[in-house]
Amino acid sequence: MKKLINDPLKVADELLEGLVEAYDGQCLKVGSRSIVKKEIAENKVALLVGGGSGHEPIYHGLVGTNFADGAACGDIFAAPSPDIVLEATQAVNRGRGVLYLYGNYAGDVMNFDIGAELAEEEGINVRTVLICDDVCSAPPTEKNARRGIAGLVPIVKMVGAASQHAQSLEQLEAAARKVVLHTRSVGVSMSPGSIPATGKPTFEIDEKLIGLGMGIHGEQGVCEIPMTTADELTPQMLDLIFRDFEEDTDVDNLVKGDEALLFVNSLGATTMMECLICLRKAKQCLVEHGISVYGTIVGPLVTCQEMSGISFSITKLDDELKGYWDPPCQSVCYTKL
Repeated sequence: MKKLINDPLKVADELLEGLVEAYDGQCLKVGSRSIVKKEIAENKVALLVGGGSGHEPIYHGLVGTNFADGAACGDIFAAPSPDIVLEATQAVNRGRGVLYLYGNYAGDVMNFDIGAELAEEEGINVRTVLICDDVCSAPPTEKNARRGIAGLVPIVKMVGAASQHAQSLEQLEAAARKVVLHTRSVGVSMSPGSIPATGKPTFEIDEKLIGLGMGIHGEQGVCEIPMTTADELTPQMLDLIFRDFEEDTDVDNLVKGDEALLFVNSLGATTMMECLICLRKAKQCLVEHGISVYGTIVGPLVTCQEMSGISFSITKLDDELKGYWDPPCQSVCYTKL
């Protein structure tokens, strides 16, 4: 895989330096590998996100207005180390506690938990909410074991908005858990990504097949299905989300008259042309179910290097969640006017 890089072992550090420049003075690098907003209100309940690099523009591009206050950055497809989590926690803390919000992957959970313990030793109150929106990685009865994938974009946006007015860490945690519960995603891969340090693909797949339920770290799908057209694949994927809402007793079913957010995401190599073709079909499917699309996101925001693939995320809304979605937001990853 041809990559326009320098030292493959310094990619994460150099991309973070570039990301800071992309923020035009609104964010700065702190410690060894964290990015933090320059202006965080005193007494604010802080929101910290993070994860492996290589998925740009997330997670580290989700710091900004009505978004996260900071992000802990790991190496390519690797969790940030506990000391990086701690340095980011210290930097965003304003005395009201820090909420960790990140994808449910074993390495991230372990390192963020250690980081939380180190922060607690310094008197910083920390709570954690895991993003687990991938319906293909576990059934509804085991949804806490699911991976976090593209649903993280609307989730972080809404929790970021909630953090602006949260009166306590517990209140922000409750809001985050509700947003996560109401967000479901499904993804497919048509070709693998790669790790810059090796230049090798993360898996192999036949040209006539699609990997259903891939992971954003280059994990192969949980099963393979035949390659097909956009108009045939899109409803197949959305049906998995509809069925998941139907089978999950912890959340109301997604039914006629409901409003929802729709996010069509490219894994990196899939073009905007393809995303838009799928978006038109996805909206048609939602309309046929009687579901109104309240807001739309489309584009390569949760990526896996040059992986060819697409994912759909749906967030079922109510008045509270619409209140978190409505405020404008601004970051390198996503801006809403």
